[in-house]
Amino acid sequence: MMFWYDHDLSAWGWVGMILTMIVFWGLVVAGVMWLLRDTGTGDRRAMRPEELLSERFARGEIDEVEYRDRLATLRGAPVSRAVRR
Repeated sequence: MMFWYDHDLSAWGWVGMILTMIVFWGLVVAGVMWLLRDTGTGDRRAMRPEELLSERFARGEIDEVEYRDRLATLRGAPVSRAVRR
């Protein structure tokens, strides 16, 4: 004769089920965070402001005068307001 304990979980069964659910949802959240971080948007946040400014200048988004003014502002130097051509 086998005893099935009325098909209920023992205390260890409940503990195992709870721990498994915590690990499962932790892995799901970590996976989503990893995917969002590695989509390329995280690289911009890690860039230094001078590097980002240089990249914008290289792409042609800003001209040389604006680049030099902003770079001087970032470095704390006095900004010379040159006349734009």
